[in-house]
Amino acid sequence: MPVDETQFDAVVVGAGPAGSAAALELARAGRRVALLERGPFPGSKNVYGGVVYGRILDEVAEQWWSEVPVQRWITRRSTMMLTPTQSISVDFRSQDWSGPPHNGMTTYRADFDPWLAGKAVGAGAELITSTVATELLREDTGRIVGVRTDRPDGDLRAPVVIACDGVNSFLAKSAGLLPAADAEHHTLGVKETLALPRGVLEDRFGLGPDDGLDIEMVGCTGPIAGGGFLYTNKETVSIGLVLALSDLARSGRRPEELLAELKAHPSIAPMLRGSELKEYSAHLIPEGGYDHMPRLATDGLLLAGDAAGMCLAAGIWLEGVNFAIGSGLVAGRTAARALDRGDVTVAGLAQYRQRLADTFVLADHRRLRRAPGFVLSPRVQHEYPGLVCDFLQQLFTVDNPEPKPRLGALLRRTARRRGIKLTDLARDLLAGMRAFR
Repeated sequence: MPVDETQFDAVVVGAGPAGSAAALELARAGRRVALLERGPFPGSKNVYGGVVYGRILDEVAEQWWSEVPVQRWITRRSTMMLTPTQSISVDFRSQDWSGPPHNGMTTYRADFDPWLAGKAVGAGAELITSTVATELLREDTGRIVGVRTDRPDGDLRAPVVIACDGVNSFLAKSAGLLPAADAEHHTLGVKETLALPRGVLEDRFGLGPDDGLDIEMVGCTGPIAGGGFLYTNKETVSIGLVLALSDLARSGRRPEELLAELKAHPSIAPMLRGSELKEYSAHLIPEGGYDHMPRLATDGLLLAGDAAGMCLAAGIWLEGVNFAIGSGLVAGRTAARALDRGDVTVAGLAQYRQRLADTFVLADHRRLRRAPGFVLSPRVQHEYPGLVCDFLQQLFTVDNPEPKPRLGALLRRTARRRGIKLTDLARDLLAGMRAFR
């Protein structure tokens, strides 16, 4: 649509999962809402392809699984620990996940984002593409009353703005809600998408025609805290790393070098044999968790999705899109109710955080607030993968005529060889139980 100085009830900046969900709720409430997207279409600037979990989509569309642009339904979930020459996997498979209502799916953002934005547009939201929000519009009192765009006549005025402009949000910083970026609480995600013929991919990973696999890894990032992942799409495999920024800077290593080492690992290389590189991408991820989220509201402004640091990085769970959608839905509802009351001050928008706390979005972040620090701790990252792999290698090595080892003695011997104190192991087991209680 042409853009001029136009009055809306709300302006949502960013047509990713959080922004489209917020615009959808506002449109459903009968509000005139502008959904602003800097790319030529939603998802055009995103190279993400990953796992999206379905329960939050139940609030978007009935039987969403019959229309969503899915790559594969996740029916296998695996967690892997690696050393340079060893690996152990805990692999779970459930055909219950292969049919409706499904647990999770792989999808491409270039497909998924337009689908979700289309739901908002179908409900009445006005999508404005190829347009960048350059600053917040303010009254003399300082209250936010819209956004200025990069078009010559492109001021968009509204009593409330919802910032869904991603990690390191420009709008959140402009409003004084987001402090300067802290490398300690961010990671860099790097990924390659590799093509494999569909039949080869399904045979190699033991998958049915629409089934998918999601592998999460630890111990694959060398001296750098982080983790790895591999998941399957229809005719591609995506493999990547998530790397702590501070460690990466200190290491002097390049992320593509680390990714090449993972691809060459003896447990990974056979999965990728014969594949062809289609895409390489990198993006910043907010992983500070609950204790490092910014303030979520000020006069005339709400934050949602990555702009609010709502990415759950808890080792067992690595989720972002479902938290973005969940926070966007709540932000849209909160804004609609504040508009109904005629109060979009910070007091009028204060219920946003409480409403989030009543959903999985903040409930999970709050309960798992210790998990990111535990998962990224030095022993979990750099010592325990080797301990577990060495223990199992010795356990499964047949040393006849020597008798089978006693498990307690074997654990003590392995820990001693690895230089790990059993008191530290016990302390970390307790810390892990508390982190995931």
